[in-house]
Amino acid sequence: MDPLANLLNSFSLHAGVFYTGNICGIHDFERDTQRGHLHLIRSGDVQVRGVTRRRFSVTEPTLMFLPRPDQHRLVADEGTGADVVCATVQFGGAGTNPITTSLPDLVMVPLSQLPGVDALLDLMFDEAFHEQPGRQGVLDRLCEVLMVRLLRHCMAQGLTQGGTLAGLADARLGPVLAALHESPELEWDLPGMAQLAGMSRARFAVRFREVTGATPGDYLAGWRIQAAQRLLTRGEAIKQVAQAVGYGSASALSRAFVRKLGVAPGEWVAQQEPQIAD
Repeated sequence: MDPLANLLNSFSLHAGVFYTGNICGIHDFERDTQRGHLHLIRSGDVQVRGVTRRRFSVTEPTLMFLPRPDQHRLVADEGTGADVVCATVQFGGAGTNPITTSLPDLVMVPLSQLPGVDALLDLMFDEAFHEQPGRQGVLDRLCEVLMVRLLRHCMAQGLTQGGTLAGLADARLGPVLAALHESPELEWDLPGMAQLAGMSRARFAVRFREVTGATPGDYLAGWRIQAAQRLLTRGEAIKQVAQAVGYGSASALSRAFVRKLGVAPGEWVAQQEPQIAD
């Protein structure tokens, strides 16, 4: 079982490269509540404003990912400029998901610290800076591969801020979260989860909250609601959805929906329809 692959299957990754080339002077980016922003700086010095309280400079080839981008600005020298690739990154159909909520507001990694991506980056830059048939599709797919490599790096280096990715990266909790993700419909309880982790119930409960920021019960309830949301957007009936995610009846799922989201499933689906149409 590959827990990251399972997570990405649940919250499908879509990247869209919207700018490649040399930038000079000021380039502004608007706040985006639905997608993250990726800025791949290939060469040149770039000053970054609006991402943190203080402006800072990037002086070496670097990958920047903003999971929840507010309005921000890249500033390059008017003369020499900087070569960049900019893309939007979306997991599933909404801005909030277990992947991006596990990451800090800014993930910034020098390309020299991403082992094994040299060939990928060479191919990406070759596509980015040359007009070839199918260029956009190739760039988008390569950007998605790069994001998976970045997520691996974040998990391995402890760059998460709790949540799902931190839990999956934990040797004891990882198998538990992977099992919950794979089979939310099972009758999970604290003793069963603790046994899977190879820990006592008390130690497991404490560690789970320390690493993920949630109790095991709250995490499971949240994951079940997210799984239900995905099935509902596919047009499945509430009764079948309830059974698929571990609730005994449609009314039980409705009560859980109201507790977590403040609205009933039918009302939530109606709210999504304008977004889907867009």
